[in-house]
Amino acid sequence: MEARDPTKSAEISGPSRLDGEDRQPPVSMKGIVEDAFQLERQLTQQPCGHMLTNAGVWSPDGRWIAYDVRAWDAVFDGTRVECVHVQSGETRLLYESRHGAACGVVTFHPHKDQVVFIHGPENPNAEWSYGASHRRGVLVDCDKPGTARNLDACDIVSPFTPGALRGGSHVHVFSGDGQWVSFTYEDHVLAASAIETPAQDMNLRTIGVSVPAGPVQVPRSHLRNHDGTFFSVLVVRVTAHPKAGSDEISRACEEGWVGTNGYLKADGTWQSKALAFQGHVVTSTGQTISEVFLVDLPGDMTCPGEGPLEGTAIRRPCPPRGTAQRRLTFTGDRAYPGLQGPRHWLRSAPDGSRIGFLMKDAVGVVQLWTVTPNGGAPVQITHLPHSIASAFSWSPDGTCVAFIADQSVMEVAMKTGRCVRLTPRVAHERAPLPFACIYSPDGCNIAYLRSVAAGAGEWNQIFCVNSEPA
Repeated sequence: MEARDPTKSAEISGPSRLDGEDRQPPVSMKGIVEDAFQLERQLTQQPCGHMLTNAGVWSPDGRWIAYDVRAWDAVFDGTRVECVHVQSGETRLLYESRHGAACGVVTFHPHKDQVVFIHGPENPNAEWSYGASHRRGVLVDCDKPGTARNLDACDIVSPFTPGALRGGSHVHVFSGDGQWVSFTYEDHVLAASAIETPAQDMNLRTIGVSVPAGPVQVPRSHLRNHDGTFFSVLVVRVTAHPKAGSDEISRACEEGWVGTNGYLKADGTWQSKALAFQGHVVTSTGQTISEVFLVDLPGDMTCPGEGPLEGTAIRRPCPPRGTAQRRLTFTGDRAYPGLQGPRHWLRSAPDGSRIGFLMKDAVGVVQLWTVTPNGGAPVQITHLPHSIASAFSWSPDGTCVAFIADQSVMEVAMKTGRCVRLTPRVAHERAPLPFACIYSPDGCNIAYLRSVAAGAGEWNQIFCVNSEPA
């Protein structure tokens, strides 16, 4: 695909760097949004919910969009994973869960017709119902619908199994080369004890990765143990009580792969696998805020580091040898410190040069910012009068980012900060929903959701709009 340069006739401020005080654009240019309405189409029609994951919903050839049938983003009640053909509107069932289990939050492999998604527990009961530590990732090949393979193994009885988790994985996303899968994680073993002592770790949300070093087989010492096709490990260090003013974090979440194939480090070497994520730190004044962190990953994820990969009955699993975790942003002294705005996942430019995140500007409006994987001052990209309301995605050529703001789908040119409105502003109840906003593999279309009347009810439906042509 030829690189786009949607900067012609630009009339909005360019990026400004956060060096103590934000340098603001000229008043005459600040906050201007140009209308560049594009062709919009409704793809789904069925009287049921449709939910898009925040990344990876397009098939590699751009012909299909994967979704689940949850009624709403925060409710895990769907039992089907499906896909819709972008041109014909044909829908196909990829998987339907059974025995009381729910499934959803589906993403495509970047190069082959395969999806990965969350699967809840079958035959849930009072002791083991769906929750953060009771879920797993599964893989389905699109030419074998209905046949799922466990991504991650689970072993919750000591002695634990290297390469197996002891809890639940969530929001599974393939790396740019399709080889590894990232996820957030919570630990059943530590959650079940619920005892906090100096010798006992607490269950804290963190981040893991599954790599093709499996399969991993576990003993049948518990009804909820299961095998997995990939070798799974945790990669981020968390602590229940971070020291004020330190880089220690109590929660790691909303991660994203850095670059399609990694990024260029400050020393001139290439880091092939890294994840950017939000880490919760405690400021020197005692406030908990979210900052941008990064973890570089080693090529071999099967070698133990400071402790066993599988953890112990009182300690969470330790990251592999060679993981390097560091903080990229330091925003505690700002008027509006920390990452803020809608729930969003960190996303990087395809070349790995910049990591995007949301943060309020000096007057409290949520804007798009970037920081390099090597650190430094954040750069403000947008100067909108209305806060960004959704997660965002980069165009495949890295020139633009798409998101929902002011009840419209918008696109910003990353070189200049020029924003265009791709869909007309409409009443709140018919506006694009503040969830996913995702480019197609060729960068020509953006998928998102609207609530639409269908039959006797209102249902979230999938829409698609053209991105602005070069």
